[in-house]
Amino acid sequence: MPEHIPGRSGEFTGRTALVTGAAQGIGAAVADLLATLGARVAATDRALPGLEARAAEWALARTGLPEGERSTGGLTPYVMDVTDRSSVEDTVARVERQLGPVDVLVNVAGILRTGSAAELPAQDWADTFAVNTTGVYHVSQAVAPLMAARGSGAVVTVGSNAAGIPRTGMAAYAASKAAAAMFTKCLGLELARSGVRCNVVAPGSTDTPMQRALWTGPDAAQRVVEGDPTTYRTGIPLGRIAGPQDIAEAVAFLASDRARHITMQELYVDGGATLR
Repeated sequence: MPEHIPGRSGEFTGRTALVTGAAQGIGAAVADLLATLGARVAATDRALPGLEARAAEWALARTGLPEGERSTGGLTPYVMDVTDRSSVEDTVARVERQLGPVDVLVNVAGILRTGSAAELPAQDWADTFAVNTTGVYHVSQAVAPLMAARGSGAVVTVGSNAAGIPRTGMAAYAASKAAAAMFTKCLGLELARSGVRCNVVAPGSTDTPMQRALWTGPDAAQRVVEGDPTTYRTGIPLGRIAGPQDIAEAVAFLASDRARHITMQELYVDGGATLR
């Protein structure tokens, strides 16, 4: 849960943000931060219990602040399956009707299926692209034209540094994130004259349930930081694994007016792991 941020609490006041994959990990951190900064956040995911718990936790954390420092924003849970176009279109319509026109879209929902590129099951490939790439396509197509018609808006897709550097055992994930990143940039080019900005945040190893599912042994986190020559991983020069909040801060910047002249860019937030 993000701490109170003096001087920034109202940065997104009056704006509506839609965040996918908001039940846990980076999506939850993004939803929490945007709400703390004043946005009315539609927190979407397949899992309603996780969303409801997130909204309750966020509201409880706000009650401890002095009345003048409490956020004007909030979290409203919506069940949405990004792989189902009807689910996406129905949910976007509900959000616009209930919370207001969507000003900020953050595509976070993603899955990871590992396996050798030469032997990965076709179903794992299809499932990965259905969420990580087609999901971004579905939600962006439902929201971005509405933004363009209104003459403003910000789309931020959370990709991965794996989209810019080959990773062993992660071919489907890396390819799906690369495709989502390029789709987002092409969308940004086409909608630039309409006042809609589209950018990508590319995290490296981040302490989320997805990352922890890859860990084996008590020293797994340290091994990620140090790197592994046998899998051609260089490690993390800054010497730490990112927290979800680190990624959320980058997303909030690109979605804010502070980044009003930034579009079609890919911001790596990986502690220098890809040496870019």
